[in-house]
Formats: sequence, C-alpha cells, structure tokens
Amino acid sequence: MAVIQKIFKFLMLLCEVAYSAILSFAITLLRRMKTGANARRYVARASLPGIIFTFLIIAAILLAAIGIYRGGTALNDLLTENKTLKKALTNLTDESKIGYAKVVSQTKDANGTITRTTLKFIETARDNERQKVLEREYTIEGNVVYFDALIVKFSDNMVMDGKKKSLYLWRRVYGERMTPQGGFPIEEFGAEPSRYSEIFRELPVRKRELFWSSIWDLANSPDKLADYGITAIYGSVTYTQLRPGLIYIFRITPTGQLYPEVIPDI
Repeated sequence: MAVIQKIFKFLMLLCEVAYSAILSFAITLLRRMKTGANARRYVARASLPGIIFTFLIIAAILLAAIGIYRGGTALNDLLTENKTLKKALTNLTDESKIGYAKVVSQTKDANGTITRTTLKFIETARDNERQKVLEREYTIEGNVVYFDALIVKFSDNMVMDGKKKSLYLWRRVYGERMTPQGGFPIEEFGAEPSRYSEIFRELPVRKRELFWSSIWDLANSPDKLADYGITAIYGSVTYTQLRPGLIYIFRITPTGQLYPEVIPDI
C-alpha cells in the first residue's frame, strides 16, 4: 500500500507541474495579445492545440492516478478488513499430499536412450485424496522432469484463529532440456485453483478475482504483499527421473519443501 501511495503522490505532483506550466503559458499569451492584431491571430492559431493537448495530458494523468489509487484501496480493504476472506483463510488446513504424477509412455532411440516421456499429472482435492480436481497430460523430451510450485504463506494476523496458513499453487512442468520459462503451465496463471474454490465460494466474484490475481503476482514479486503478512516461497521446485510402473506422490513439508514419494503403481 505504501508503494501505491507514493505512485499516487508522484502523479499528483506531475499534475501540479502541468498546471503551473499552463498558468505560465496563459500569462505569456495575455501579454502577447496586447502587442497587436498579428500577435493575437498567431496566438489563436498556435496556442489552442497546445492548450488542448496539455489538458488531455493532465486528464490522462488524473485518470491513471485515480485508477491506481482505487485499485490499491480495494486490495488494501480486501486484505485488511474483509471478514469473509479471513474466514476462508482460517479454513485452510495443513496439507502434505498436493498431487501426483505417473508415466503414460516413453520413447527410446536405437541406442535405448529415452528421448521422450508422456506423463499424467493429477491434483487431488484438499480433503479427499481420491477426488481429482485437475488432470493434465504432458510430453517432455528425455525422462527428467521438473515440477514447479508457488507456496504462499499467511501470517497469524491474516486469519481468525491466529494460526499461520499456506496455499500451494502448481505453476508449471518442464524437462531438463527446457528453460523454466518455456515450461508447460499446470494451473492457469491468475485464476482460482479448483482445489480452493469451495473455501472461497462465499467471497464475491470480483473480490475473488482481485485476491487471486494478487496472489499469483507473488510469483514475480515475492515480497509484494509482505506489509500484509503475506509472503511467498518462490521457485519451490522438485525434479525426478520418471520411470513406468511408479507413482510419484508430491508431498510438502511445513517449511515449504516440495519432494516426491515414490510408490509402485498397482
């Protein structure tokens, strides 16, 4: 919120500077208009477009300032005063299993080297490990696969029961021959994850959209909401060499460490 207020003050300062420039310009015009008809005709032709353009610039700055201020105020009110959001965060429970993956098929070259792996990634419900809320299939070069998650932590002042809570958002999956930026998305960036839709259902749609867009932005700015007691563990990545006949269960520790537990696929 402090950053937004600084931006707003800066934009207002620009408006004051523009206003002073217009006032000075108007005084100069009045002085020139006393010098004769030729000067007045010149002023009429040359000054009007400039004045209009300046006023448009001021209007644009004011609209931008108002938009930033309103957006910042709405987010501030949501994160500090909205009891429905605090109630939803209070209902978050500690989780250990947040998804699993298994090999669908693998392709080998003439030398027996695995060149391609098709895998299935499944995300389960928070309160029911047998209920699927998201299922994706990816094809990755090689057989070493990285799974990237964003872990968001809420301090005790953000929840009603005074206990710290966390959210776990799957970001992307990629192979060792890819860059993270070139990875395949798991959850839709900015959208509400299906596994949390029930908890936040009492929050109005616009407020849910504002909340989740702000939470996902933590992937790029982990400390953006630190003033509210919201922090993110960026780049929580685990990787493993995938083999057929196994299930890779992704578990998470209380400190936010992501790791796979491997069991046979019965």
